[in-house]
Amino acid sequence: MANKEQNEQPKFKPIIEAADHLSLGISIVVAVLIGVGIGWMLQKLTQVGWTMFIGVFIGIAAAILNVYKAYLRQFSEYETLAKERSERMKPHFDKDEDDEDYGEKSY
Repeated sequence: MANKEQNEQPKFKPIIEAADHLSLGISIVVAVLIGVGIGWMLQKLTQVGWTMFIGVFIGIAAAILNVYKAYLRQFSEYETLAKERSERMKPHFDKDEDDEDYGEKSY
């Protein structure tokens, strides 16, 4: 029974993974459009004109948050790659056989 539960993936996992792989530009546009939709619904619900701006600000904030999350994701991948590269190159820099004394000239 436990093995079956471990093999099952959540229903929405493919949707979440697909949304995660969207390009940054598309996610910004989608966030702003959803915010405008929220603002439009608030305006229709409350019959107050300025509530549309609440949704617009929510959409813009979500777009900024998407950019920030993408930046953090890329930065963490960069740090991982840099660490892997430095670990891979470390044996090459630790070799003492090619070291020469360049301090004094001997002719």
